[in-house]
This record gives sequence, C-alpha cells and structure tokens, in this order.
Amino acid sequence: MSEQSPRPARPSLEELRAVVQPPSVVGRRNSEHWAGTLYLRALSLHFTRAVIPTGISANGVTWLMVLVGIIGAAVLMIPSWWAVLACALIMQFQILIDCSDGEVARWRGTSSPMGVYLDRVAHYVTEAALPIALGVHVDGGPTSIGGWTTIGALVGCLVLLKKSFGDLVLVSRLYFGLPKADESAETAASRSAGLRSARSLLRFFPFFRAFVAIEFSLITLAAATLGLVLAALGVVEEGTVLAGWLLVSLPLALATAGGFLLMIVTSNRFDA
Repeated sequence: MSEQSPRPARPSLEELRAVVQPPSVVGRRNSEHWAGTLYLRALSLHFTRAVIPTGISANGVTWLMVLVGIIGAAVLMIPSWWAVLACALIMQFQILIDCSDGEVARWRGTSSPMGVYLDRVAHYVTEAALPIALGVHVDGGPTSIGGWTTIGALVGCLVLLKKSFGDLVLVSRLYFGLPKADESAETAASRSAGLRSARSLLRFFPFFRAFVAIEFSLITLAAATLGLVLAALGVVEEGTVLAGWLLVSLPLALATAGGFLLMIVTSNRFDA
C-alpha cells in the first residue's frame, strides 16, 4: 500500500505522537494493558522515531517481533537463572516492538491485513513457545527433554486453543457477512448472571493474563528467583519452585481456555 501523505523522515516526538498514538489506539480496552497503562508506549515512540528513517516497513518490524519471540523462548530453554532473566527482558523488548510496528504503519499510512496477520503469528508463536521452553528448562535443557517438556507442550497447546477461540469469533462473523464485533464490555459480557459475577471476581485474581508473553516471563522470573533463594537456604532443591509453577500452569491454562470458550458462547459477540 502506498503512503497516504508525505511526512518527514525524521519527525519530532510531538509530531509522531499526534499521528501514531491517537486516543483510539491508546484507549483500547483489551490491547493496551502493558503498553498504554504503564510505560511501553512512552518508550516505543523513541524506537519508532529511530526506525522510520531506516526505511524498514511496518511488516518488517513485525517480522522482527516474531524473531525476538523465538529468540526469547530459545533462551529460556537454557537451565540457568540468567537465562530466565534474559527471557523476561527480551519479552519486554518484544512488546515494545509490538507497539512500534503499528506506529510505523500509522505514520506511513501503510496499515494492511498482512500486518494484522503477522502480529497474530508473533503472539501465537511466542505465547505457545514460552511454556514449552520452560518445560525444557525444568528438564535440564535441550539435551534432557522429558516429562516436564511434555507438560509445557500441553500448556502451549491450551494457550493456542484459547487464542484461537477469540479469533474464531471474527472468522464466524465474517463467514456470515457480519462486521467485526466491537470491544465493549457489554458485547463481551456473558448473558449468564453467574458467569458475569465469576468474571468480576477475576479482577482480584486475573490468572487468565498469566499466559500473555510478558506476564508469563515475569512470573517465571519471580518463581526462578524465589527458587534460587530457597535453594540457597536449603529449604528446597534447585528447580523445585519453577517445576511447581509449570505444574500449576497446566490447570490454569485449562481453566483459562475453557472459561474463555464458555464466556464467548454465552456472550453477544455473535449478534448482528
């Protein structure tokens, strides 16, 4: 897609922010948990400003996001606390890139369906790969793959299912010629009063966010750090806490996928 209007190759931060971070973007209900409400949108603006003069396309930035996610998961397979820390930092960088690819597209006027597709690929690949990599880590590394890797793979499959449940809503609506459903709380809410009450309680224990790449990496880092301290004190063996987190993540992933499916089929997402 060609540029819609000529813009400077080296914009100021104020010029860039006005175009690439409109309220319609930073105010999205589901998409700006880390980026908008915390700090990454502020950092991504500087990254985007540095990327624009290079000429790399928005899709090229998204491909970088895919690559960074794969690298982060590969690093996590190394059985070392430093590898867990590195993975958490890499996931921070990936979400920053996730902010930047859309900003580059908005500045150049080159948003496209391919960009949306590649963004989905990046999230699918990363969020499925991380629990598998954690299983390899707990097993002792790529040369010692065993039962923990199997558990990680099961968690990864459940993460993929949960993500596909959401995207299949759009597929089903398009199949019947309906537009994309809005992201309002009213549309997403279940028609069941009991399920709505249960969902409201999750505000105090949002375990469904545990499998988003940045949250998963931070929880894993916290578990690895706690395990390191407890092992140094002789309370537990090294790796026990990480193994416990991986074991707990299996029923959590099952509950997340099953609960999401239940909320979808009892919501108003399929109404015209």
